[in-house]
Amino acid sequence: MPHAEFRFYEELNDFLPVSQRKCTIRRSFNGAPAVKDTIESCGVPHSEIDLIVVDGESVGFDYHLVGGERVAVYPVFEGLDISPVLRLRERPLRRSRFLVDANLGKLVRLLRLLGFDSRYDQQMDDDEIATTAAREGLTILTRDRRLLMRRIVTRGYFVRSQIPREQAAEVMRRFDLRTQVTTFTRCVDCNGVIKPVPKAEIQDRLPHNTRLFYDAFYQCSVCSKLYWRGAHWGNLLDLIGEIKSAAAKDDG
Repeated sequence: MPHAEFRFYEELNDFLPVSQRKCTIRRSFNGAPAVKDTIESCGVPHSEIDLIVVDGESVGFDYHLVGGERVAVYPVFEGLDISPVLRLRERPLRRSRFLVDANLGKLVRLLRLLGFDSRYDQQMDDDEIATTAAREGLTILTRDRRLLMRRIVTRGYFVRSQIPREQAAEVMRRFDLRTQVTTFTRCVDCNGVIKPVPKAEIQDRLPHNTRLFYDAFYQCSVCSKLYWRGAHWGNLLDLIGEIKSAAAKDDG
């Protein structure tokens, strides 16, 4: 039976069994499978890959194996120009728009708090997530690696951490978003843009003490939720500072 040898680099090893990490893996196969299919049979989603090198030459996902190849697989590069090799992903998106899977509901509120456009709908199944992301150019955030292996998915990321604050910092690092934080610009409930609103227009909706002690208000342009810098403001600033600090830690 023909076989090829694979080596996965950096964070792609997260998807492999411990015994197969940071070493050469031998994979046998029938026929002449596409390299994409053989890679995903190892458990690595194609959306996490930026470069495949077969016997010293960069190839695309549709390259067909015949046997005897040595295959090196690299993760998405955010800060490194790897041209003129065949880059498998579009250039990093400097204005990322996310579609967040239902299993990351706490993460989506933090991303919105930080100002990142983050769609979320608990009623969406995997088919709807994949087709919506492809149609609208959204990047899927999920902990379901099978979702990222769908052929239609071109932008996606498997979130490693299970702790929401760490997840937010992880996403910021992965997509190089640390300089793009625009806090308090999106509604944490619906993702709508928040805009200033005159107090006179909404004072009948305000609690008595809020109406007395605060003058600056903001309103979601979609769901009309009101925001102001109340007693919770300091805690939110601390939370944002914690996430931004964690996002910067892995720079070395």
